[in-house]
Amino acid sequence: MSIKAGLSFTIMLLSSFWITVAAQQALRPLPKSKNAFIVIAHRGSHLIKPENTIASIEDAIAIGADYVELDLRTTKDGQLVLLHNEGVDQVSNGQGLIKDLDFEEVKKLVLKGKDGSLHQIAGFDEALKACKNKINIYLDFKSADPEKAYRAIKKENMEHQVLVYVGNSHDYTSWRKTAAQMPLIASLAQSVTTKEALMEVFAKAPLEVIDRVPAEDLLPLLKRMGISIFADVQNATESPENWDKAIKPGVQGLQTDHPEALIKYLKAKKIRPN
Repeated sequence: MSIKAGLSFTIMLLSSFWITVAAQQALRPLPKSKNAFIVIAHRGSHLIKPENTIASIEDAIAIGADYVELDLRTTKDGQLVLLHNEGVDQVSNGQGLIKDLDFEEVKKLVLKGKDGSLHQIAGFDEALKACKNKINIYLDFKSADPEKAYRAIKKENMEHQVLVYVGNSHDYTSWRKTAAQMPLIASLAQSVTTKEALMEVFAKAPLEVIDRVPAEDLLPLLKRMGISIFADVQNATESPENWDKAIKPGVQGLQTDHPEALIKYLKAKKIRPN
């Protein structure tokens, strides 16, 4: 390649970079939090209470989590409910797929906590009311209508209290069309390891947050672009050692199955105020 051609290519690459950065400067604002480092309670605080229940939300609020992660699905008659899996078998005394059950049937199911307490599958409306002005929502959009979900959010005046996780391009496009101001989070593909690949991804589908720490040399670029990282750390071996590895410059929060323990750890490390 000639010097002139090389210079032209460099200028073109830098121009592409700054155009992308400029576009990211117009990101949708994330829900406000009193803490600089975010703790997200995965499926609520569910070590004792059943996951995705109102009780698990209330426990997440009580321990001081910044967000509660909730999974959204739809019943046979079109009602929005909180449920991680497609079926009700693993969490309740019922059987079958949530999409094959009417809301009235769903509300009769019993979920049992490890403390013996009894609970119901939560409707999205009641979950919104439980969270309003108390805790932000990380909405894992499993299977639902974005327009219906947004209407419910808007009805409670909670547009600025929700971050939506989209798992596919269809949901991404639908949410951008339905509620353009809503901040979105998604997974960054493992194959994105270079600045050029990162810029190409965000030029096509800008996001406000990603849930995985990419190659460390990309962290400064993500920071300049204004992209937050809420890293997933929930797993069977979650521990302070995992948290140590996950907390890097440019990581703004962690999603955890142990929010109370994580908050205590962050306070001990002076990452979070006492």
